[in-house]
Amino acid sequence: MAEKEELENQEEQVKQDEVLDKDEQKESTEPTWEDRYNEMNDKYVRLYSDFDNFRKRTIKEKADIINQAGSDLMKDLLTVLDDFERAIKANEKIEDVEAVKEGFRLVHHKFEGILLSKGLKPMEAQGEAFDAELHDAITNIPAPEESLKGKIVDVVEKGYFLKDKVLRYAKVVVGQ
Repeated sequence: MAEKEELENQEEQVKQDEVLDKDEQKESTEPTWEDRYNEMNDKYVRLYSDFDNFRKRTIKEKADIINQAGSDLMKDLLTVLDDFERAIKANEKIEDVEAVKEGFRLVHHKFEGILLSKGLKPMEAQGEAFDAELHDAITNIPAPEESLKGKIVDVVEKGYFLKDKVLRYAKVVVGQ
């Protein structure tokens, strides 16, 4: 009888072991919550790193573009500097004042052309209505004519746009 009970206990133990083996197999195929958390955390860290690298790369690319644009402008302005140096050298021996004036006009025209080609545009302010978003009023004076009240009487320093954005506000005198 003891043998029979022992045999039954062994059979029951084998059945329990089989059930445990099946449970372990299920657990090994299904990831645990901790495994899923670790996997999602790893994906998050990788995505964050990729985004951070992208952000740093775009900042560097923007800086490179700005530096390149600055170097292109400087390269174009070197021709004007060369013209000034030639004018200074030529003006040492020249006695004709009109020739000197014409030389300065030519260099000024070339310089202005380069700036205009880069998107610089002078602001027309004389006689226009005062606009605080475009003009910087230095002072107000009595208007010489009734039609000039609230309008710009004199431009002390020209204003400029760079690609339709105000680069420098015009310093003006406004009539009252």
